[in-house]
Amino acid sequence: MARVFNFSAGPSMLPEAVLEQAGAQITNFQDSGQSVMEMSHRSKVFAEIFDETKANLRAALNVPKTHEILFLQGGATMQFAAVPMNLTAGDRRRADYAITGSFSNLAYKEAQKFAFCNKACSSEDSNFSYIPEQSQLKLDPGVAYFYYCANNTIYGSEWPYVPETAVPLVSDMSSNILTREVDFDRHAVVFAGAQKNMAPAGVTVVIVRKDLPKALDGTPVMLDYQTMIKSDSMHNTPPCWSIYILGLTLKWMIRNGGIEGMAQLKQQRSSLVYDFIDNSDLFSGTVRRSDRSGMNITFTTGDESLDRKFVSDAESAGLVNLAGHRSVGGMRASMYNAMPIEGAAALVAFMKRFELSVKGVN
Repeated sequence: MARVFNFSAGPSMLPEAVLEQAGAQITNFQDSGQSVMEMSHRSKVFAEIFDETKANLRAALNVPKTHEILFLQGGATMQFAAVPMNLTAGDRRRADYAITGSFSNLAYKEAQKFAFCNKACSSEDSNFSYIPEQSQLKLDPGVAYFYYCANNTIYGSEWPYVPETAVPLVSDMSSNILTREVDFDRHAVVFAGAQKNMAPAGVTVVIVRKDLPKALDGTPVMLDYQTMIKSDSMHNTPPCWSIYILGLTLKWMIRNGGIEGMAQLKQQRSSLVYDFIDNSDLFSGTVRRSDRSGMNITFTTGDESLDRKFVSDAESAGLVNLAGHRSVGGMRASMYNAMPIEGAAALVAFMKRFELSVKGVN
C-alpha cells in the first residue's frame, strides 16, 4: 500500500528520509553490530548519538548556556506536575495560568495540587476559539511564573504573541516547537512531547534555566530538574530510540532550512487550507482568524453526519486521521514539520471535490 498523508494530531508522520535511514540502520547501527534499541545508554556509540542530538537541538533553537536541555519521559503531562514542584519552592507558592484549551486546563488543575494557581485568562467562554489579548491578562506580580500552552492541539488556536509579564514564562510547546524562535531570556521552562514535530512518542524535551531553585520537599527524584541536570538526563535509562530519531529529524530539519525553513513551510501549508476554507460555501473554521493555529487546522461543515462522511471519504482517498478530537467533533488537519506541501495541496483538492459533490456538481 502506498504511504498516506497522515493528519494525526500525534503521533504524527515523520520525514520519509528519517524513516528510511532508521530502517536501514535498525539492525546494525554504523557497523556496531547492534541496533540503537539494544545498545547501552552509557556506551560510547550511544553517547555520541546523545551528544550530537543535544548539540543540534541547542543550535536549532539557539538555546543559551543559561539553560539545560533534558531528554525525559512521561510526556508533556508529567511536566504539568514537575513545573510547579520545581518552580514554587520558597515564598512564591503561586503561579499564573492562561487557560486557552484542554491541555492548559489540565496543567492548571494538576498544578493546584502543589501551589495556588490564578487563572490569568480563559477563553472557555467561547469554547476556546480565541487567544486572550495582552490587555485581558490578569497578572499577579508576586507569582513564581506565568504558564501558557503555545499551541492548542484540540481547538486549533496558537498564541500570536508572547505574553508580557514581570515573571518568568513556562510554556508547553508540544505542537509547535521547532517552527518558530523562542526567547529564552524570558522563558524559565519550555517543554514538548516529541510525538508531533520531533520523534516518536517516548522522549519529552525539557529546556530549563539552570539556576532554578531547589524543588519542593518530597518531589520525586524523576521530577526533580536539578537531579536531571546533574545526571545529564541519565538518572535512569533514557528513551534511547526516540532520542536517536530526534537526532535524525534535527539533521533533516537543518538540511531543509532549520527553524526559518520550517516556519515558511508552516505558513505555506496552513495558508493553502485556510484560504480555501475562508472562501468555501461548505466549510468553516472554528477559531478567530487572528489566533488560528498553523499546525492544527480545525473546521466543520456544520452537519455532524456530513462531517463523518467527509472523514470517511478522505480516508479512502489516502488522507487519514482528519476527524476532530472526540470532545469537539468536526475535522482537524494537523500538519507538523514532516507534512510536505503536497499533503496540504491534496487536502484542499479533496475538499474542493467534496464540496462540489455536496452541491450536486459533477
